[in-house]
Amino acid sequence: MKLRCLKVIVAMLAALMPLAPRALAEQLYPRHINAKTETTVNRGLEYLAKTQSPDGNWPDSRDAQAYPVTMASLAGMAFLANGNTPSRGKYADQVRKAVEYVMSNAQTSGLIANAGADQGQPMYGHGFGMLFLASVYGMENDDKVRSKLKKVIVAAIDLTARAQSNYGGWTYSPGGGDEGSVTVTQIQGLRAAKNAGFTVPKGTIEEAVKYLERCRTPDGGIRYAYISDPTTRLAISAAAIATLYNAGEYDSQLADGCLAYVWKQFSLLKGEWSKRAGHDYYTHLYAAQAFYQAGDKYWDEYFPATRDQLIGMQQGDGSYQGEVGPVYGTSIAMIILQLPYKFLPIYQR
Repeated sequence: MKLRCLKVIVAMLAALMPLAPRALAEQLYPRHINAKTETTVNRGLEYLAKTQSPDGNWPDSRDAQAYPVTMASLAGMAFLANGNTPSRGKYADQVRKAVEYVMSNAQTSGLIANAGADQGQPMYGHGFGMLFLASVYGMENDDKVRSKLKKVIVAAIDLTARAQSNYGGWTYSPGGGDEGSVTVTQIQGLRAAKNAGFTVPKGTIEEAVKYLERCRTPDGGIRYAYISDPTTRLAISAAAIATLYNAGEYDSQLADGCLAYVWKQFSLLKGEWSKRAGHDYYTHLYAAQAFYQAGDKYWDEYFPATRDQLIGMQQGDGSYQGEVGPVYGTSIAMIILQLPYKFLPIYQR
């Protein structure tokens, strides 16, 4: 009888052994991340690495031709979200080159923008550039580069503070007015700088939060600009949630209202990538951050479906065809898929 029982136990263990490596591997992944996600991320980052030029830009891509600083910064954030730094990781060289490129576009005024590009809308690139450089600042261990980074970031903070409108927001060019999408890039860039230890004028962020409050609609979301039609914009509303959380406004009525509005729109079109409001990648970039920071109730319902959609949407070369081009789409897809890895403080609560 004992021998028989022993044989049964041995047989059971033998049957379970092939499953052990897989189970162990699954335990090593962050929540909701699996082998398919990892493969998708590896292919996406490899696409960005292969298409980056020696100077750190992506000049062969139409989106980077139009918005070079923005795209270099977004791609840089995708590499950072994988745990790379300018000196460590598989894509350390790509991070370093992106940092050098973005810094090379810093002007004496403090504006981070390519003088011959950016489609006359340099504040987008400036905001994303400030976000990227501030995020990488604490990872830089070369004293000369770190000193240069500090100078660029301090000047960028000053430019943003000076460019703020009387209503509290920003628009496409410094001091030219205000609208929601540029405003959120400035808030997030400033918050990343503050996280990195830089002094950010308290009043600048406070006025920016007031600006978003002024743009609130009866739906609970955010309209395009303070002086604009009252139509609620889903993309800007999603971005407002993430940036309000970045500003420490976790319990504000504005953040709660925006979250309720955005969640309702996503729930109505559950399982569909497009939310039929345009700017789908932009919307998901910020909605993913918002839901991730809002807690498991939102993240557990949002991410698995979005993860599977992104896995299925990846092109054969590893890229994603975003609204303005493949560097944009691929970078945003990589940032979303890597949020659970928690390598970037700006995306965490």
